[in-house]
Amino acid sequence: MSRKIRLTAVLMMGVAAASLQAGLVHAQTATTSAGETEKQAEVIIVRGSFRESLRSAIATKRAEIDIVDSIKAEDIGKFPDNNLAESLQRIPGVAIDREGGEGKTITVRGLGPDFTRVRLNGLEAISTTGGKDKDGGANRGRGFDFNVFASELFNSLTVRKSTSAEIEEGSLGATVDLRTARPFDYKGFTMAGSVQAGYNDLSEDVGKRGTFMVSNRWADGKLGALFSVAYSTKQNFEEGPNSGRWQNAYSAANAGRLQSYSTDGGRTFLPITPCTTATTRVCNTTEINATNPTLTGEALAVTQAIYPRFLRTSQFVTDAERLGVTGSLQYRPTENTTFSLDILHSEFSADRIEYNLEPISFSRNTAGVPQTDIYDYTIDSRKVITKAAFNDVDIRTEMRFDELKTTFNQVNFTIDQQFNDKFSGKLLIGSSRSYLDNPEQTTFTFESYNVQGYKYDLTDMTKPIIDFGKSATGCNIAQACYWQYAAASSTTASTNANGDASLIRLRPQTVENTYNTGAMDFKYEWKDNVRFKFGGSFKVFSFETQEWRRYTTSDQTSNEAAAPGSGIVTELNGNLANYSRAVTVAGLTYLVPDLDKIRAKFNYNCNCTNQWGQFTVNKINSNARANNRSAQEEDTALYLQSDFQTELASMPVRGNIGVRYVGTSQTVDGFFSRGAVLEKITLKRSYEDYLPAFNLTIEPMENVLVRFAAAKAMSRPTLASLSPAGSINTTSNTLSIGNPYLDPIRANTYDMSIEWYPSKDTLFTVSLFKKDLQSWIQSLVRTVPFGETGYDVSLLDGTGQSAATAYTVTQPINTQGGELQGFEVSVNQPFNFLPSFLSNTGMILNYTQVESTINYVISSTATTTTYAAYNLIGMSPNSYNATLYYEGKQLSGRVSYSYRDGYISVLLPGSSADLWGKEGVSSLDMQISYKLNDKITFVLEGTNLTDEAQDSRITYNTAQGNVANDLLFDVSNSGRQFYFGARMKF
Repeated sequence: MSRKIRLTAVLMMGVAAASLQAGLVHAQTATTSAGETEKQAEVIIVRGSFRESLRSAIATKRAEIDIVDSIKAEDIGKFPDNNLAESLQRIPGVAIDREGGEGKTITVRGLGPDFTRVRLNGLEAISTTGGKDKDGGANRGRGFDFNVFASELFNSLTVRKSTSAEIEEGSLGATVDLRTARPFDYKGFTMAGSVQAGYNDLSEDVGKRGTFMVSNRWADGKLGALFSVAYSTKQNFEEGPNSGRWQNAYSAANAGRLQSYSTDGGRTFLPITPCTTATTRVCNTTEINATNPTLTGEALAVTQAIYPRFLRTSQFVTDAERLGVTGSLQYRPTENTTFSLDILHSEFSADRIEYNLEPISFSRNTAGVPQTDIYDYTIDSRKVITKAAFNDVDIRTEMRFDELKTTFNQVNFTIDQQFNDKFSGKLLIGSSRSYLDNPEQTTFTFESYNVQGYKYDLTDMTKPIIDFGKSATGCNIAQACYWQYAAASSTTASTNANGDASLIRLRPQTVENTYNTGAMDFKYEWKDNVRFKFGGSFKVFSFETQEWRRYTTSDQTSNEAAAPGSGIVTELNGNLANYSRAVTVAGLTYLVPDLDKIRAKFNYNCNCTNQWGQFTVNKINSNARANNRSAQEEDTALYLQSDFQTELASMPVRGNIGVRYVGTSQTVDGFFSRGAVLEKITLKRSYEDYLPAFNLTIEPMENVLVRFAAAKAMSRPTLASLSPAGSINTTSNTLSIGNPYLDPIRANTYDMSIEWYPSKDTLFTVSLFKKDLQSWIQSLVRTVPFGETGYDVSLLDGTGQSAATAYTVTQPINTQGGELQGFEVSVNQPFNFLPSFLSNTGMILNYTQVESTINYVISSTATTTTYAAYNLIGMSPNSYNATLYYEGKQLSGRVSYSYRDGYISVLLPGSSADLWGKEGVSSLDMQISYKLNDKITFVLEGTNLTDEAQDSRITYNTAQGNVANDLLFDVSNSGRQFYFGARMKF
């Protein structure tokens, strides 16, 4: 943060504190206003039965003016949830994505993590974790990773689906409020805890989970302190097949991969005519090119059919440890003044090992190609090779290790002040920091060239059958003689005469996000039925990501291959069995590099050159520089809002209307290259938004509420798209860059809900929503004068070019948006009208349907852009949750089922692999508890009881006629998870 910013923030906070403190002397005897009563009602913490907690959530929803849904303390603890994401999925309209068997991110009403803002104890925050490459890697966006936090740390989760002027901007999906406990939530001394042991039937690991909370009040209840801690360990297993995407041997990039085919089971092979232009391998791309061979019959069919790029068996073993601590101090010197200090600390550590076994040569088009023979193959009507055998295939085994740790800290200080019976105020000052440290991410590989008899059968794509054949030495994958640590042909190469060289990929990285916030909110009770609210905030958000990659001969060129003649190559090949370990994945036992032994022997994390080789890393080489960038945003907001209540035709009416102003000042930087010249550039821009909001609630008949809401909302661009990083070619006049001048995605939002409250325990809701997205962000190719790009014209120095010089620019821009609309239905019904023990049962049901299409760019050139309409990325058209519960005096139980439709995860129209998506997924969870006495309750929990896998598919539509919408990308199974233990309360 700059010195000027720090000074501004300090002055603002000082003035705010002085303003509040000045009112202390004048407010000693003021009575509590209606607004203060409302505020106090919102923080009642329920520590009774599950039904009482549901009742509290219903009461909160009914009392709100905005459209919200919430979960209260007891029902958070009594759902069988591992973390906050899994708790939030019980709320209508919320769907989650899982990783490692646990919920990680949320989608609200079809809008993904980047469109949802999360506030912890009133302060906006981001928490980020590492991720697998197939899931996008480390979180470098605006989305919130909920798996950092244990759900037991929080006593209230609220999802705000409509907005008002007093609510912070930045969300199109929802604003999620997470609140930890405070001592004034309890009447006096309270202590509670739990101890559980966990078991996963896939990893067969026994984990542990424990919580503890103590709270007390002194000085006639004026002073209070609370401390809570949650700790858990768990070993996650994920295993399954991954296709590495699909391709054929016909397109220019892959031409000539197959050298022959057999139609008699491999007894005789017929050649596939090789490329005429063998050095560039650009052949077979058109049947009318006279310089290329014309393929017919089986040669053409085999060459045009698609197959997996590298069908791999994968296993991820993650040893996860989660620690969360909260602390809170509160002091109420008078009934009108309250000081609160809240502290939140969380650590999520994960040591993750990844094993892969794959035919790497299927994805290569340089050394060693063409030479693969195909036989015993089956090609279906979609031109997909679903089953085949091959000779002369290069096989790779690899082990990757990630040391991951996310540390999250937040501190905030609040003063609530009632100046008199009409005027009150609140000061909030706070700071949060999320730091993801990935000090080691190492991938190490062994190779086997020209393997005979490699086979796969993808008749069932979720359970492929794979045979990795025999090596050129006659060995199998479980023997060291099958493998070698293969050096490149030179110190600057990545291949050798046989194919790909072995890798030692070093990729340490960090991601840091910080928020520093100061806010003032005031309320003035003008009349009994009219309240004015006004205030403002100043917020500084900082983001920085760093990544290091291995280099050897040139500091600007990444080289991850094994170097010829290096000591590590000689040592490993001299005793490869000693540096290997055997693993079993999907029934296959094979050797992988043993990184523990390799690290201990060769010290590859030294960032040095030692006797074994060069293991240097930096941030400026070609593979690293894109993930070395930063951004800072200063947001200044002011709002004015009026809350009102009246009657219309004898119907009670209440609502609010207001406007929020926000000014955003943005600074971003990144690496920019001009040929051999590399520099870090910084660009700035500012913009303003005026965001009106209106909420209205009418009670046309007793216990029936009809709500309407309309607002203008905005969501700031993704951090990656804002980066100025890129490259320029002043010879071809091309520029490939990010776009720091992107506007936010703005939308007009509309909501309506009908809510029926037949009793204090029962709720029926139907909600309609619509969002007119005024723009979207996509990458386009355009021709524009260089001066219109926003980049400094000095980049053209020495070229003879000027600001008027036309450049072909590839970058993200604001494009046409679209509509999102849908509805939700929810039911919360206790069956207390049933006889006998059935009166202790009940159900919670919700269903959400969303529709939205966006015109996505299929192809873009300097003169033409083609669009096509697809569903919004990350949007499941249908999702639902159901919970059946029984709550007796001693025995209680819950069964919860959740489901979301499949959805698009990656959209690359025009690339042949048009759509990547996840199949529909469900989860069945349960919890049973037995109350031994008032202090001890035994609990049994189970999640993913149906052993549901995460299934991702790819849709292909190639120029060669490969049309398929259900091809395997990745299937991952994480097993069933069980916990057993006890809860204690004193």
